[in-house]
Amino acid sequence: MRNISKVAPDWWDYTTLDREILDDAARLTVRDLEQLSRPGFTVSFYETPQEFYCAEALEYVAAWQQATADNPVGVCGPVGPTEQLPLVAEIVNALGVKLHDAHFWGMDEWVVDGKDVDETFALGFKKADMDLCFKRINRDLVMPVDNLHFPALDVAPYEASWEGVRCALMQGGQGEVKHWAFNDPFKREGAYKDAPPTPEAYRQLGTREVDLHPITLIQNARTSGGGVVQNVPDNAITVGPKQTWMADKISIWHPGHHDNPFGMRLTALMISKGIADTAVPMSLLADHPNVHFSYLRPGVGECEVEMH
Repeated sequence: MRNISKVAPDWWDYTTLDREILDDAARLTVRDLEQLSRPGFTVSFYETPQEFYCAEALEYVAAWQQATADNPVGVCGPVGPTEQLPLVAEIVNALGVKLHDAHFWGMDEWVVDGKDVDETFALGFKKADMDLCFKRINRDLVMPVDNLHFPALDVAPYEASWEGVRCALMQGGQGEVKHWAFNDPFKREGAYKDAPPTPEAYRQLGTREVDLHPITLIQNARTSGGGVVQNVPDNAITVGPKQTWMADKISIWHPGHHDNPFGMRLTALMISKGIADTAVPMSLLADHPNVHFSYLRPGVGECEVEMH
């Protein structure tokens, strides 16, 4: 019998794992993290925020530079971290990188009152992408609007946009519930009352509307809304594992203020050791052939008791 979640009894999440896995993760030192790299999974560290976010921005540009008229190439990106987005625009403009054959896929978007939000929604992800990056790129360099793809409740156009365009890079952060995009754990109900979905079943999921785990609601309120959780929608649309496995490279960036020291260790351990469990969606990346975790070293922290 699986454990009941310590934080949301009606849901699956990382607190339902065996205690041994959780304790092993908490014991990892920074040196241990550095040694978790294996074929298909690479761990890197950056010493300063400037190096960290510059390297993250350069990933976008390097991927887009591969695009040609005969070989369109795209990047799938999130909102979080966002610090790299203005840097992307600065680099593109400074180097005169023409993005006419490049594509971009947004990872996710909110659903409010049964409708996907538009660019007027303050917490909107398309709004953030446009304001922080694409509206800052010179008009003669930016990709055509038809090459910008954002998920909506009618998922067919978004999913179709992945066909015929190579996704060189899916880049993002890690949520406190251990998700990428809004691929959250499932509710503990129906067929999943006694066990979460199998990794094989979860990986078949495409772009879809999802219910958001309470941890995800709290995190988004904390990172984007000053803690005003009542303004955070309960539902969203997210890019699916199906599209994720179409990406050449999955690149996860850990600045230290999205997930906590324990979470940044847990998913690295599970991916390194090939432990895939849908209560920890990020762990499913153990089966992707090219996953890269980048850490800001000062943000890694410690998993030790420290009273304040």
